[in-house]
Amino acid sequence: MGSVLAGFGFSLALIVAIGAQNAFVLRQGLRREHVGPVVAVCVAADAALMAAGIAGLGAVLTDVPAVVTAVRWGGAVFLGGYALLAARRVWRPAALTPADRPPATLRATLLTCLAFTFLNPHVYLDTVVLLGTVAHHDPNRWAFGVGAASASLLWFTGLGVGARRLAPLLARPTAWRFVDAAIASVMVVLAVSLAAG
Repeated sequence: MGSVLAGFGFSLALIVAIGAQNAFVLRQGLRREHVGPVVAVCVAADAALMAAGIAGLGAVLTDVPAVVTAVRWGGAVFLGGYALLAARRVWRPAALTPADRPPATLRATLLTCLAFTFLNPHVYLDTVVLLGTVAHHDPNRWAFGVGAASASLLWFTGLGVGARRLAPLLARPTAWRFVDAAIASVMVVLAVSLAAG
């Protein structure tokens, strides 16, 4: 049980940081669009990446610098593009309220979610490298992994479902401008930090 709790605490400390994936889940929760499938994809991806790290993939990835560089630049371009889209929504208030546009398709939403998950180098650093390394020092590394995956489940479910409670506060386009401005700012900072190495 100690290993499960250690994994839970370590994972939660990594996941709670504001990032591209969290911003996307929050936005989907606020718009009430495909929240369940988005949460399921995030949790499943985290569990798979954590398992890969615990199994030893982190050590292999750090031995191939070209892979790390390619993922870093690809992630920076993707995050920069998403920052531009969020900034565009800030200046186009008609696109901010759910009633002003049809909801995105489930397929498009899940593809975007997968991109935020797998094109973000931070997710590999957190789940595969850091968590995998720490888990290897725990005598019950797979119990540690169960705790870590449980934290992911709790966090993404709370973020996606809990965002609905904020919906009344965000019923006006002005409020969405602030949300999208914050998302654009976070994405720019992450893109620049990735590009800077």
